[in-house]
Amino acid sequence: MHAPHESSGPLLLLLLVLAGLQSAAESRGAPPCRPGFSEGLYTVMIPDITEKGQPLFNVRFVSCGRGGLVQFECSNPSDFRIEADGVVYAAKALQPSTLPASPLLIKATDPTTQQQWVTQVRLAPPIQIRSDHDKNRSLRYSVTGPGADQPPNGIFTIDPISGELSVNKPLDREHIPSFHLRAHAVDLNGNQVENPIDININVIDMNDNRPEFGHQIWNGTVPEGSKPGTFVMTVTAVDKDDPKTANGMLRYKILSQSPESPNPNMFTINNKTGGIITVAAGLDREKVSQYTLIIQATDTEGNPMYGLSNTATAVIRVTDVNDNAPEFTAEAFFGRVHENQVNVIVANLSVTDKDQPNTPAWNAVYKIISGDPFGKFSVPTDPTTNEGLVTVVKPLDFELNKTHLLKIEARNEVPLARGISSPRQSTATISIQVLDVNESPYFEPNPKVIRLEEGVMPETDLVPFPAKDPDQFMHQSISYSKLSDPANWLRIDPRTGRISTIAVLDRESPHVKNSYYNATFVALDNGKPAASGTGTLQIYLLDINDNAPKVFPHEVEICEKPEPNAINITALDGDLIPNAGPFAFELAHKPLDVRRNWTITRISGDYAQLSLRIGFLESGIYEIPIIITDSGNLPMSNTSYLRIKVCQCDINGDCTDQQHIRAAGLGTGAIISILLCIILLLILVLMFVVWMKRRDKERQAKQLLIDPEDDVRDNILKYDEEGGGEEDQDYDLSQLQQPDTLEPDAIKPVGIRRLDERPLHPEPQYPMRSAAPHPGDIGDFINEGLKAADNDPTAPPYDSLLVFDYEGSCSTAGSLSSLNSSSSGGDQDYDYLNDWGPRFRKLADMYGGSDD
Repeated sequence: MHAPHESSGPLLLLLLVLAGLQSAAESRGAPPCRPGFSEGLYTVMIPDITEKGQPLFNVRFVSCGRGGLVQFECSNPSDFRIEADGVVYAAKALQPSTLPASPLLIKATDPTTQQQWVTQVRLAPPIQIRSDHDKNRSLRYSVTGPGADQPPNGIFTIDPISGELSVNKPLDREHIPSFHLRAHAVDLNGNQVENPIDININVIDMNDNRPEFGHQIWNGTVPEGSKPGTFVMTVTAVDKDDPKTANGMLRYKILSQSPESPNPNMFTINNKTGGIITVAAGLDREKVSQYTLIIQATDTEGNPMYGLSNTATAVIRVTDVNDNAPEFTAEAFFGRVHENQVNVIVANLSVTDKDQPNTPAWNAVYKIISGDPFGKFSVPTDPTTNEGLVTVVKPLDFELNKTHLLKIEARNEVPLARGISSPRQSTATISIQVLDVNESPYFEPNPKVIRLEEGVMPETDLVPFPAKDPDQFMHQSISYSKLSDPANWLRIDPRTGRISTIAVLDRESPHVKNSYYNATFVALDNGKPAASGTGTLQIYLLDINDNAPKVFPHEVEICEKPEPNAINITALDGDLIPNAGPFAFELAHKPLDVRRNWTITRISGDYAQLSLRIGFLESGIYEIPIIITDSGNLPMSNTSYLRIKVCQCDINGDCTDQQHIRAAGLGTGAIISILLCIILLLILVLMFVVWMKRRDKERQAKQLLIDPEDDVRDNILKYDEEGGGEEDQDYDLSQLQQPDTLEPDAIKPVGIRRLDERPLHPEPQYPMRSAAPHPGDIGDFINEGLKAADNDPTAPPYDSLLVFDYEGSCSTAGSLSSLNSSSSGGDQDYDYLNDWGPRFRKLADMYGGSDD
């Protein structure tokens, strides 16, 4: 199986060139450019089905930079039409059988010079596959593979009888650059007569794609003042056509520059790489800050006649360099400030700079170059206005310098460009006037330190502590007072500032810290307004031996049977060494049992050990007197009492008394709660008793306030049970007549009462009546007896004998039961009863009145 005019055997590899162009430079090794067609002969295969207007192929004309376009003509204009870009189209529907056998001629003419160039195009019919076995039998041909029976299906078909391979659809190299098919030959029974052959089809590129830029707008920067040849930026484009052919080879050029100042050609571009560089000097950002370039990319190596083009914009921003120094707006500036003020702005220094604002080449930096040897001023920059802020950073003294003259230089954050120098306007002077104010007096030195022995007595003159007034030109006076004296030990003279004591200085005072005592004083001038200053006097108190040592700890615990039976003790002394330790420890001589039961042993200079001489000590609290002596120059001794609690201990040697209390649930809180409950209960009982007594008093008071007419002794009182008359009583009424004749045994003893009486109080003491009473005395006597009876709880209404201390003698009356008021009432005058008081007026009315 083979193609016509080929004898390659059963297996034949066919390379079908459907449409192609090869670069003249590639075929000739890039000789010097000569105008003309890129190929002298083009071979083109015409598809089986060609419609009118279908592009078939193109021819490439190399102009070598010639101006203007050439005009194309073809030798068969009835079948083919060629455009100005070199693309040949079908003028009508064509079939391979109608193609002319001779090549098609293409002519190019330069309309200016009338120079002509001619090339040939051979039109090839479709490929036909034949087998050597088709001479004696009929065969059937078929193709398989992508583009035939596999996706994309139907691009290639083969005539099963003639074996002609045809293209049914347009080919796109950018989509599928090649196809691999296999051709088969079988007899009518489907038997394979030959092995399949491979068909490799490469799609030759046509210039059907324009260059495409990666960005429509490209941005770049270049410093102002750059030298020619300075790289700026690179712009690139891509072409989907075959980069190995002229169709994919791009060339770049600058079409325009805006603005065209100071030169219309400030930049150039590498036509192959797209790199843009400067070609002229004079870039000045202050004049032109930005350039806009129109860049064109053309394929076919930039052929303006046949190549396809596209454009993009390159924006080049001229960046600022420090080619302009800052300049002050004035040669001299002025400011005023009060003395002693700091962190205040006294003047604003303004500058101008032609460089780009808010860049390091525009930002100003100010420096004081003279007039400030002590660094009292600084000039920071205002970030918004770029002004210099002259600021006082250290206090100024009017008395030392009334005016300051500073020289200041302005620079940028970055150095000036090479070749640029600072002008005279980059420096300026500023005059600052200092204003006088009333300054505070000050103590010197502050604090002032003196050394004294403690124990200084009151009214001792210590040291003068005067203050100084910095206002030399105001001639003011200063007064002194005390601001802080924690222990109230000192006094300061209000006019001279001399300090003296008003109390004894004690180093061991809680107001003394690390042997230093601090007192603060105030100095006040008489300025307007007045100003004051403070000074501190530090007194370092030297220690003397004025404190006796004391035992420590003050209380310890030991067991009844101590094992071991020793207690370590030390001493506390408020003094310092050598007026403190080492200490001497000794047991007191009294009481005598101290030395009999205890012994003390010195362990070191500050510690001793107290031991028990006996093997057992009863539980309890013991106070052991211990004599401790310090090591002062004049030693001081003191008898301290060590409180020792002897308790029962467990096997670990710990006291168990408190544990028993806790086990019983009687902790401190519980005991307090019980005591509070008991106290509350006692208060309630007491309140109840008081309330009962008050109730009894109110009851008795009500009885005393009963109206005389309602008195039970003057009126008939009805009881639930009155009892019998006088005849049924067990006492003799004759006792009321002659009490003197009664025998002692017959008299009822004091305190003897009936069982139905209430023995609440002792017997009342009734008054004694004289032997010859006066009627007025009788009234008083009865009143006194009444009071006593009212207070007697055993008095009537109980039906019992009332015994008076003395009733009187020589009574002529018999028994009271024998009195007959009705027989003698009319003959007796009872008006005298009115003289006996209000209690007897009722009787007078009853017996001495009318019948009513």
